[in-house]
Amino acid sequence: MARFLVHMLAASCLAVVPAMAQAPAVSDVNTQLRAQETKDSQLMWWLHEVTDVYGPRLTGSPGLKAAQDFAVKQMKAWGFQNVHLEPWNFNHPGWQNYETVANVTAPFQQPLNVRAVSWTPGTKGMVEGKVLVVEPPLPPPVALGRGGGAFGRGGGPSPEQLKAMEQAGTSPAPMPAAKPEEHKPVTQADLDAYLASIKDKVKGSVIFYGPHVEVPENFAPATLRRPDEQWEQQAGRRGGFPTPPTPPKTEGLTLAEVTGQVNKFLIANGALAKVTDSGRAYGIVLQQSTAGYNENPDSPNLPTLVMGNEDYGRIYRTTKIDHLPVTIRLNVKSEFYPAGKTVYNVVGELPGTDKSDEVVMAGGHFDSWNPATGATDNAAGSTVAVEALRLIKVLNLPHRRTIRVALWSGEEQGLYGSLAYVAQHFGSAENPKPEWYKLDAYLNLDDGTSKPRAASVFGPPEAAAMVQGAMDNFKDWGFFHVSPTVGRQTGGTDSTSFNNAGLPGVGYSQDPFDYNTYTHHTSFDTYERIYEPDMREAAVEEALTLYALANAEQMVPRCSVATMPAPPVPNARVIAARKSTLPRTPVEEFMLPEGATAPERPNPCTAVQPKEAAPVSWK
Repeated sequence: MARFLVHMLAASCLAVVPAMAQAPAVSDVNTQLRAQETKDSQLMWWLHEVTDVYGPRLTGSPGLKAAQDFAVKQMKAWGFQNVHLEPWNFNHPGWQNYETVANVTAPFQQPLNVRAVSWTPGTKGMVEGKVLVVEPPLPPPVALGRGGGAFGRGGGPSPEQLKAMEQAGTSPAPMPAAKPEEHKPVTQADLDAYLASIKDKVKGSVIFYGPHVEVPENFAPATLRRPDEQWEQQAGRRGGFPTPPTPPKTEGLTLAEVTGQVNKFLIANGALAKVTDSGRAYGIVLQQSTAGYNENPDSPNLPTLVMGNEDYGRIYRTTKIDHLPVTIRLNVKSEFYPAGKTVYNVVGELPGTDKSDEVVMAGGHFDSWNPATGATDNAAGSTVAVEALRLIKVLNLPHRRTIRVALWSGEEQGLYGSLAYVAQHFGSAENPKPEWYKLDAYLNLDDGTSKPRAASVFGPPEAAAMVQGAMDNFKDWGFFHVSPTVGRQTGGTDSTSFNNAGLPGVGYSQDPFDYNTYTHHTSFDTYERIYEPDMREAAVEEALTLYALANAEQMVPRCSVATMPAPPVPNARVIAARKSTLPRTPVEEFMLPEGATAPERPNPCTAVQPKEAAPVSWK
């Protein structure tokens, strides 16, 4: 009975569309959108410009600003209104790498597969030195984090993958792996003794930091598409990650303390550069480090490179097994940009009619890491949002509410761009600004090159049903469920910045393709990894959902004041960051006061219209 009522609500919300004098029925618009995207798609051209022409778009970099200027110019040319850049305070310098060349010159000759680590200095010209492997004593690993790894976000390997790894493709099972080295607590005396033992070898050396990573064979590679049965059973993408646990107190030096002291030691003793192993197979170079923005005097940076696992392994073995000196010549040209402390989001819109003060949004983050051109993460999702608005504009589809697109920056460093925008425009359920009551929903795509297969929306089941009503038009394209979520913690993508404020953020779930296995934050994240058919379907799906929501009589329901979930409680890391004297981005998610306890709230929450959903008090 409850499911019947939910679907009736969705039907009633969307049924107003054909009743409007100027608005075609959703089914008719669906046909028009599919035909237009087939006849005159601009999606892959825009993707080419953003990735091939403008390349890596690191937050605060000239590359990102150039791409944003292109986006503003082109959105204006397509007839979008109120197109502009909105600034926010990143408070760290920008950085861009212009040249990275590395070659082994002896005892063999080989060009090396490397990428510069963001926010680390250059070499100030060509340098040459012998490799010194540095393996300091390390404390026992602390099991923290959000899971996922190479198997995808959050879930870990499936039972089938675990079984395949256990058997490893042979019969009988292979010899058991060697027992890993046990790490004991590291004392200051331990570290001092190790550093003293290598001090005379450091000057003029290229540091290979850490052992070679032995990447296991993968006997159960991830599928490009999940079976429909899994989508039928699974809920959509959830709203953010759980708050990370507070790191336990450990004996001896922490990993950060060891790293900081080693870095200072290497710089003081004249090392030329530092190289680490990417730890991924098939030449994949993973680079997703800010290196402390080169602003921490307790952990300064050498020119730092991440090297492909195969190249690192060859040099490591030659040095450690054969004791042959390996000479590397390298040149890293990178620049810091103080002006990058101010960063921008790109915003444009299509004005509505009688409900133009109410807004439906779509977007995706425009920034990327620097090892490739950020195609699947997330030129893909941001391009889909722009193409969705362009389709609505080209077809001159009438819409009562204003439809707005936002291309975020700072997502990769902590969702900063969308958090800053939400704080500036909307506030939160606890301290709502006038615009908080006027945002209908925000749609977000950020998991690679697949079309949407499911979704989650922050709010009551009725909110999910309203979005489901539009997305049901794409069952023939493999879309399944929209699920409600009541998590207000951020994490993973920009829709959770809206969830955190108590607003309806819609996060789409997608098929894996090569995302977590090959392209996510790696040197493989290029235009070639975009699957055009799915991207074009995604643009049509977002366009129709925007159209349906923009013309519905009522806005997407929200949680009532009495049932609104609480925002997260600050953990030890957040509190420590607030007290730190190091420069920090003055943007963070909405949280309860320090020391507060989050009250229990019902799940699901009770559906109301926005004017009845705030303000919320936790006193």
